[in-house]
Amino acid sequence: MTTDEIQLVPASQFSMEELTAIYNRTRVDYMVPMPMNVARLAEYVKVYDINLENSLVAAHDGEMLGVAMLGVRKERAWITRLGVLPNTRRGGVGKALMGGLIENAARLRLDFVMLEVIKNNTPAHQLFLKTIFHEIGELLVLRRAPLMPPPDPVIADAQRLDRFDALRLVERNHRMLPWTNQSESMVNAQDVSGLHLTLEDGSRGWLVYQRQKFTLTRFVFETEVGAPVSMAYAILSHLHNQYPRLDTQIENIRVDDPHLPAFYEMGYMESFRRVEMWRGSLPAGLAGFRL
Repeated sequence: MTTDEIQLVPASQFSMEELTAIYNRTRVDYMVPMPMNVARLAEYVKVYDINLENSLVAAHDGEMLGVAMLGVRKERAWITRLGVLPNTRRGGVGKALMGGLIENAARLRLDFVMLEVIKNNTPAHQLFLKTIFHEIGELLVLRRAPLMPPPDPVIADAQRLDRFDALRLVERNHRMLPWTNQSESMVNAQDVSGLHLTLEDGSRGWLVYQRQKFTLTRFVFETEVGAPVSMAYAILSHLHNQYPRLDTQIENIRVDDPHLPAFYEMGYMESFRRVEMWRGSLPAGLAGFRL
């Protein structure tokens, strides 16, 4: 099979069951497999604004060889869930999928494209470098096990935030977060709420998060006044006293996030790392955002 024989088909032409099946087949030997079921993939498509018409499945002679998805938001795109069947790797399938997604983004007038790659996944990392992505930094995926005894909550004026107030804070937060944590992802997710704390010394800060049935996830922190580590520790002390039985899994926290030491002090452990990569420069409409 040559690269000219690889057919790129819009993912919208396949059922969610077919997309789930090909995705899982591409990840059977992946360093972090992250398998999907149909419901989870459907939620993924919704939460992350995946445009299935511009996402792609690679095929040859009627056989699905790989898949890659494109998230689309205002003035930016995101490449995700790129996978190629193990027995067809190094045959140009990944390169064809990447080229097709970049062309689709350009056709939508989206020249700024984001992605993440698991650290030490050298073949994928090299492919992205060859397609003119540059490294922004490293991202952490962290977990805190359920039933780990939380410390006593730090003395503070603690206010629970409902979905409306929590999302309003996230939407005012002008940082260019990784796609998974951006305000649109939080708006699209279910069961989002938050905490706002004012400490005795006047420090103020907030956390917006998603509470799933068994898990806390999707953390966005902001320290308004005061020291970020102390603020984050105080917020986490209240959060884990409120939900002591829930597992906590958060992803794509930048390694230079000023709140990070508080996570380790609270018993979080690193699961793995990703490398954040961008293609193109921030467009004029996003110029007010910061890392």
